Amino acid sequence: MNFDVPTELVKYLARLDDFIEREITPLQNENDNNRFFDHRREHSRTDWDNGGLPRDEWEDLLGECARRADKAGLFRFSLPKKYGGQNEDSGRGANLWMAVIREHLASKGLGLFNDLQNEHSVVGNFPDVIMVQHFGTEQQKEELIGGRLQRKVRITFGLTEPGHGSDATFMATKAVKQADGSYIINGGKMWQTGMHKATHCFIFARTSGKDGQATGITCFVVPRQTPGIKVESYEWTLNMPTDHATVSLTDVHVPASCVMGPPEGGLAVAQAFVHENRIRQAASSLGAAVYCVNQSVEYAKRRQPFGKPLAANQAIQFPLVELATQCEMLRLLIRSTATSMDKIPHIEVEHKLGDKVSMCNYWANRLCTEAADRAIQVHGGVGYSRHKQFEHIWRHHRRYRITEGSEEIQMRKVAGYLFGFMGPKKEVVASKL
Repeated sequence: MNFDVPTELVKYLARLDDFIEREITPLQNENDNNRFFDHRREHSRTDWDNGGLPRDEWEDLLGECARRADKAGLFRFSLPKKYGGQNEDSGRGANLWMAVIREHLASKGLGLFNDLQNEHSVVGNFPDVIMVQHFGTEQQKEELIGGRLQRKVRITFGLTEPGHGSDATFMATKAVKQADGSYIINGGKMWQTGMHKATHCFIFARTSGKDGQATGITCFVVPRQTPGIKVESYEWTLNMPTDHATVSLTDVHVPASCVMGPPEGGLAVAQAFVHENRIRQAASSLGAAVYCVNQSVEYAKRRQPFGKPLAANQAIQFPLVELATQCEMLRLLIRSTATSMDKIPHIEVEHKLGDKVSMCNYWANRLCTEAADRAIQVHGGVGYSRHKQFEHIWRHHRRYRITEGSEEIQMRKVAGYLFGFMGPKKEVVASKL
């Protein structure tokens, strides 16, 4: 097996670095924009008197960065060619490339070029586009994907509920089909991110079947201003600002054309982007962990308490050795898994590689928080301050140990593959019965 990064990808990373240096770093240094990234970052980003929502100036800056990256031909990199990306060009934009790119950018630390608190990057991630691409009608593709890329459409994802998270098949939100083919939706959603600027909502509701059944759940594309949709609150989180809404749905009436994907197979729509998102998220967490380790090593070599460098102490060395070793091993697993994903159709990933994707994701997110915590310890008082980035990295990546499938849910999937309850081993066991 060849573990070398393709030469073309190495060149692309250099192109990204050059673009960041020429276009994005100067923008970050303009007009005190650094307030969004230095010790003032949480306050500068958060409109505390407006429900804790992101400040307009913060989101406007992110938008300008994305506009420049799009103009340079970088922002849509992971998308298919027909949407301005490079996904069908000799592997470009595929999972291996995106994994390497995401790690590379995250390993640089915080900056306007790549701020993962709101999934912002000069190389965009488009989970909503993936969903519409695979399951949307031609009309939905034109409206949603076209509008999204023109920054006229913003979509929220309504799966989790106040009473249900990981147990999505126990969905309390219900949609009842009417005589004319339309639906009336009642229920509620929680953690509906981006609701403050949304134009459309993906709302998942049970249309048939019983609690616990994977079938009978439908995905609806609902315009935000549809009567009956109400934001009850925005939930303040460990890492502010918040755009995570709790939403009530009262007699929300939608036409049949709002259904996306199989009418009884909405969970397949919800899972359409999971694997690409998880492997990229894992790569970002790995990159952030590498940043924390590298910063700690450099600081330990400079800092000289009691007349000698911190780096001379095994109590400093060994924990960082453990983290560095785990980073190296995780990188190989992520890139191997991403390469395997690129060799099979999208719909086969869940069945053949779902366990490997979950391994990468849950371990990377845990490793990142451990690396950030260790960096705080190595740096001492200054590490605990907001003048270093470690507290922000810890607060943000701690979220990923819950969202996109909690550690426990992903470990459960790995166990299912390991013991033959699901995946290829299940077929082998069944064939012997």
